[in-house]
Amino acid sequence: MRSSHSTQLAAAKAIADVRDVMVAEWAEWLADRTAAGNMPPALVERELRLVIDTLIEMLGPLRREAKVVWQHVMEHYGRSGAARGLAAGEVVEEIQQLRALLIKYIGAGVAAMRPRRAVAVFIRLSNVVDRGIAQAVVGYTDALVASLMMTDRHSAALTEASPEDFARQLAALEGELATIAARR
Repeated sequence: MRSSHSTQLAAAKAIADVRDVMVAEWAEWLADRTAAGNMPPALVERELRLVIDTLIEMLGPLRREAKVVWQHVMEHYGRSGAARGLAAGEVVEEIQQLRALLIKYIGAGVAAMRPRRAVAVFIRLSNVVDRGIAQAVVGYTDALVASLMMTDRHSAALTEASPEDFARQLAALEGELATIAARR
């Protein structure tokens, strides 16, 4: 287990403390954009919570292990964006909203740190979000290509995932994250 700098741990704790508020605001922002498609709001919120929980682990001592889960979670986010009927740019915009929420809710606390450490935390968070955007675009593209490659009209395209499939996939990702969190 790698040690994490105390400022990263402090940022992770700050995010954890406001996670529910961030999820609620992010979900409300999505609902205002009617970006949920056929997904129940509770499932969308569950995915947003998973994104933030995984981000928190990316700041902790098991960040190398969490990196794989982060990639899976963000690829899933991209695939679910395709299933919700979004354009690739809209998926990116949704994740950019996470960056805005981080600045809004933990920005003042991080800025109050020593300048060098505050910059390091902001750069770390920005890099994690940027990698998440890249992985979401990969997932989005994979889902669209797979749906275009299907030739049997009786098969459901990957971009038409049902809420039940969505919930099952989220449960698997939550399980991956839980195994890492349990090792902390």
